[in-house]
Amino acid sequence: MIKNFLRDETGLELSEYAVAAALVAIAVVAAFTLLGGAISARITSLAGTISG
Repeated sequence: MIKNFLRDETGLELSEYAVAAALVAIAVVAAFTLLGGAISARITSLAGTISG
């Protein structure tokens, strides 16, 4: 019975997709956070150049 349980991989695919989706979501949030700061700094720089 234990051997059959360990060999059973029916739910493994769903958990793999869930882990992959979580990693992608973390990567997207991190990228937007980093790029958001860089874009904000660039816009501030351009605004300063334009105004004066």
